[in-house]
Amino acid sequence: MLTILGFAMIATFLVLIMLKKMSPIAALVLIPALFCVFVGKGAKLGDYVIDGVTSLAPTAAMLMFAIVYFGVMIDVGLFDPVVRGILKFCKADPLRIVVGTAVLAAIVSLDGDGSTTFMITVSAMYPLYKRLKMSLVVMTGVAAMANGVMNTLPWGGPTARAATALKLDASDIFVPMIPALAVGLLFVFALAYVLGRRERKRLGVLTLDEVLVEEPAEQETVLVGAGAGKGPQSGGGSGAGAGLPDAPEDEGFQGLDPARPTLRPKLYWFNALLTVVLLTAMIMEWLPIPVLFLLGAALALTVNFPHMPDQKARIAAHAENVLNVSGMVFAAAVFTGVLQGTGMVDHMATWLVDNIPDGMGPHMAFVTGVLSIPLTYFMSNDGFYFGILPVLAEAGQAHGVSSLEIARASLIGQPLHMSSPLVPAVYVLVGMAKVEFGDHTRFVVKWAALTSLVVLGAGILFGII
Repeated sequence: MLTILGFAMIATFLVLIMLKKMSPIAALVLIPALFCVFVGKGAKLGDYVIDGVTSLAPTAAMLMFAIVYFGVMIDVGLFDPVVRGILKFCKADPLRIVVGTAVLAAIVSLDGDGSTTFMITVSAMYPLYKRLKMSLVVMTGVAAMANGVMNTLPWGGPTARAATALKLDASDIFVPMIPALAVGLLFVFALAYVLGRRERKRLGVLTLDEVLVEEPAEQETVLVGAGAGKGPQSGGGSGAGAGLPDAPEDEGFQGLDPARPTLRPKLYWFNALLTVVLLTAMIMEWLPIPVLFLLGAALALTVNFPHMPDQKARIAAHAENVLNVSGMVFAAAVFTGVLQGTGMVDHMATWLVDNIPDGMGPHMAFVTGVLSIPLTYFMSNDGFYFGILPVLAEAGQAHGVSSLEIARASLIGQPLHMSSPLVPAVYVLVGMAKVEFGDHTRFVVKWAALTSLVVLGAGILFGII
């Protein structure tokens, strides 16, 4: 019964948000609460929610201060050179813009943090998508898939979890997987090319000047770059957008204005060094990540904006993103708390493992790869790698399949995992891009699942899995 209710709860949630019958926050709270009553454990709902909130509180704190930190770094111009290079390549060609989105997301993903990737990518690319009237779900989908492939880096999370759960060395898991993951990343670039051609066919190839001849009055102000309502409003990204006409107050959108008053060119190398130290400390685990971002945000604000009114203005400029993301994370805590507290997730996983045909025993690595696609979407990485993976590895060992093969196969589902409603970073992505979560889900699921299957096929072809 718990197995059926678990699948029914997840299906109900996905259907309601994709059909836009409920907002993600409302669905994440009300659907699990209702199913908790169906299970007969309504009296324990409070305990489940508190447990969920407690487990996700560090993540929420990390995201809050990461948004402030990287928001300030974007404000002061740290990423302008990278953005300039990407935008110079993209020009006003929809095909190049979509491919540039994938490349930028992949490059920034090297830091191992999805929230960082999405903040920088959206801040850089949103102005072009908006000006050219391109599909924003293409931007969010391509960025999420590129980040999902790169999320398998040893410091990204999944590989480290798999190594810890199975007592293996992370490099032994990751290094042999590089060829298959490279194929997956190339597939994302190829998919970006196809989607870009579709956008080019729909819109044509224009120049930014042609696009800006007539500015639509109803365009909304967007929180990227210098923040809403702060500094001059200007079109385009830095570099590519130079010389574009200013938008009237409350019209157009806020982009990476190369003349914005928040720029701190004299502090560029300080900010670059601070960011390198912060990311190094994160990778080396010198301190918990929430603490690192808290300290980094405080230091970045103090040095770049020593006057209190300026600090308050920067915090206010990014407050909407902070509130949206933290609110979504705590709402997701209700969903995960009920799913785990009632035992539904355990019963679902056990049912899946028990229904693996005996004849598939010698192919447990392949089975693990296939199962990782839906399981890492419907579960947190912690739940999958610490709860399910050891069971799959034990079943594999009974049929002569090594734990290393099982661990490598467990990484297959990450391109889809990064768009899971249980991943806090995805709310940074859709929130900053002003995209409905249901629209993003409806667009990305099929392509992300296909990307995962391509990585799986490459792993089998190269004899890695």
